[in-house]
Amino acid sequence: MDFIEAAPLSFSQLNETIRSAGPDCRVCGCLGQRFIAAGMSGKRIIIDGIPGNALGAYLNGAEITVNGNAQDAVGDTMSAGRIVIHGSAGDAAGYAMRGGEIYIEGNAGYRAGIHMKAYQEHKPVLVIGGRAGSFLGEYQAGGLIVVLSLHTDGRPVVGYFPCTGMHGGKMVFRGDVSNIPFPPQVTSRPATEEDMAEFAPYVREYCRLFHLDPEQLLRDAYTVITPDSKNPYQQMYVAN
Repeated sequence: MDFIEAAPLSFSQLNETIRSAGPDCRVCGCLGQRFIAAGMSGKRIIIDGIPGNALGAYLNGAEITVNGNAQDAVGDTMSAGRIVIHGSAGDAAGYAMRGGEIYIEGNAGYRAGIHMKAYQEHKPVLVIGGRAGSFLGEYQAGGLIVVLSLHTDGRPVVGYFPCTGMHGGKMVFRGDVSNIPFPPQVTSRPATEEDMAEFAPYVREYCRLFHLDPEQLLRDAYTVITPDSKNPYQQMYVAN
């Protein structure tokens, strides 16, 4: 494994160094450098510190692990690969995400999963361990968002206006969300066995990554949010 000391490097120098490194590298002392691993494939990158905005933007198959928090736009428009955050993420995590997986151990900021989309075998997955900010899944067009509500600060599992403009995909919440005001164009229902078969593998993977008991989490009740079949937005978009 190649070790890279990030502190003296600008974001462009850091990215050039990562591209020149071997397939496995560890970035030490990251101090907010932006666009780390943008568009990369074929690498496994461990980051110690706090990466800046657009970590893994346009990611095309690389695997990124962050030992710390991450700033805004994690996985912006990523196509394939995996990002694992051992901490919390800022706003717009998974923005326009169209493939791959993002696992956030803690909380996510505003507009996580906005404009997520899916096509044929490309199905993005965003798993948030704690809570999410306002506008979660805004204009979601595809993919899967799972919110596990493992936060302990007493705040609601999601902020204002979740699922605004949602016209595709699926959102899953662990626990009771009957007090959350979802918009009229989506349907809220208890998870079925078929739903559980779809999202349970990602809950199990979250638990493996962050050392939790999956059986304990999967015994709990889950709520599934999907666009209503009478959704007025649906006619505005081409179906997959």
